[in-house]
Amino acid sequence: MNWIKNFVRPKIRSILGTDKREVPENMWVKDPDSGQMVFYKDLEANQHVMPQSGYHMRMPPDVRLKAMFDDGAYEKIAMPTVPADPLKFRDERKYADRIKEARAKNGVDDCIQAGTGELDGFPVTIAVQDFAFMGGSLGMAAGEAIVTAMRKAAERKTPFIFFISSGGARMQEGVLSLMQMPRTTVAVQELRAAKLPYIVVLTHPTTGGVTASYAMLGDVQISEPGALIGFAGQRVIEQTIREKLPAGFQRAEYLEEHGMVDVVVHRHQMRETLSRMVRMMMKAPSREIPSTALVPVES
Repeated sequence: MNWIKNFVRPKIRSILGTDKREVPENMWVKDPDSGQMVFYKDLEANQHVMPQSGYHMRMPPDVRLKAMFDDGAYEKIAMPTVPADPLKFRDERKYADRIKEARAKNGVDDCIQAGTGELDGFPVTIAVQDFAFMGGSLGMAAGEAIVTAMRKAAERKTPFIFFISSGGARMQEGVLSLMQMPRTTVAVQELRAAKLPYIVVLTHPTTGGVTASYAMLGDVQISEPGALIGFAGQRVIEQTIREKLPAGFQRAEYLEEHGMVDVVVHRHQMRETLSRMVRMMMKAPSREIPSTALVPVES
């Protein structure tokens, strides 16, 4: 019946003048909590937070960076080139083909993007890990990018803010992937030696080897609401200890209650919160309120 759909129907529409563009697949997004359909433009305007349930959807890294920097302006940090397939790995498909596909789909070389600019007038360096690129997995390219971004922050003497989302180490790179855990840990120590704040923002999900390295080494550990954070999966833990885990285990709110996360911050308040923290940790004066915003008090 494809000839009816592909030839007859378009021909009739063109004759009757009713030919219209097809509706894009991503025009409507389903709320994972309520099941409500939300217009994508409305979701985008709400910083990718579902308006009814408050569920935090994944935020594209370039959108995240523009939302954090003043006027969306920042200098992108160039990342070094690393071998794309160092082990010539293959499972069901060649790893080289997976990388090529991920790069074509996302328009970037790997899962880390970073830039320098100003946050409420204060210079900062911000990096974002993108789960959409092979699950935000930590490989050689990601490790090199993290180290480069952290050293750029040390060079410019700015605080380093890292929005993290990852499924863990990239298995296709074997021990070379695991080596990025100590390498990034050393880079964090370089920030500490330079007496510069390292602020971590955990987003959904942050799991695996990433939580055994740079994701849990922040001077301040922030999380977005509802984010899944942990090393091993809940089912694996339950099978190992042979006990049922409590409700909400490994979610941001549970971890805040038990001291693993310092604070859970809604995305709408994230920029303001980070601005205050950066100025406080750098012992800088609070940003002055414009005189036009001051309301006179009657005596």
